[in-house]
Amino acid sequence: MALQTWELWYPEAGATGLPFARARIDATQTVLVHAAPPTLAVWVRDESDHVIVRDAQVAKTADSPITRLTVQGDQVIREDIWPGADDLGLVVVLPGGEAGIQ
Repeated sequence: MALQTWELWYPEAGATGLPFARARIDATQTVLVHAAPPTLAVWVRDESDHVIVRDAQVAKTADSPITRLTVQGDQVIREDIWPGADDLGLVVVLPGGEAGIQ
């Protein structure tokens, strides 16, 4: 299976933003993120380091512990959720970049 690198930045921190997480995972359209900051900048790269999608400002949608990020065309859709049964089996990215399966 192909790999992807998901890079998440908090663009409102400091002068140029701060890295939040960087995870190299099996290719997917959707990941869950634990404790995401209110705004994320998201880059998804393929295993050759080519940018698949880049979305500079993905704003928080609700007050919840988990964020679902989904690649749709040339953008990333953010949904802040309370995870449910439909989220089982998705990759969860933790602050810093550790990733595992929900």
